[in-house]
Amino acid sequence: MSGKIVAGFIVVLSLIAGAAIYYLQVYAYYENVVSQGDDDVMLTSLMSGEPEPILYENFEAITATSSPIRYRACFTTSQSIAMLSETFEHYENAEPLVAPNWFDCFDAVALGEAIESGEAVPFLGQKNLEYGIDRVVAVLPDGRGFVWHQINDCGVEVFDGKPVPEGCPEKP
Repeated sequence: MSGKIVAGFIVVLSLIAGAAIYYLQVYAYYENVVSQGDDDVMLTSLMSGEPEPILYENFEAITATSSPIRYRACFTTSQSIAMLSETFEHYENAEPLVAPNWFDCFDAVALGEAIESGEAVPFLGQKNLEYGIDRVVAVLPDGRGFVWHQINDCGVEVFDGKPVPEGCPEKP
C-alpha cells in the first residue's frame, strides 16, 4: 500500500513541476514593451552606419530580462522594401526565433519561409545591441514588419567559450 502512495506522490509532484516549468518558459518572464514613440523600429543606415528610425505604426513587442534573445516585435510601415533596401543595411543569415504562442502577431516559421523565398527582406536594426547580439528587422511587401534579437558570429564563438575571433570587438 505504501508503494502506491509513494508512486502517486511522485506522479503528482512530476505533474506540478512540469506545469511550473511550462509556465516559467512560456509566460513568467515575458513583459510587454511600451512604445517609445518614434524610435522603436530602427535600421542601420548604409551612409552613416548608425541606426536610424523608420516610419511605423501598430507597434507591439515583448521582451524578457532572463535572456537578451527573447525580444520580439511586430509593426507596420508605409515605407517600401525598395526604399528601405536602398537606404539600410541588409542582414545576412537572418533566422527568426520562435515567439510564445500567445504573442500571435509573430510567426517565426512563416517569416523564416518568407525570408528564404525572398519575399521578406531582413535588415540590420542594430549591431551588438548587447555583446554578440544583433537586432534584426524583416519587412514584407505588404508593410508588415518583425523584429527579433539574434546571436551574431562573434557571439556564437564567444558564448561557446572560444576566444574572440578576428574582426570582433573585445568582450566587455
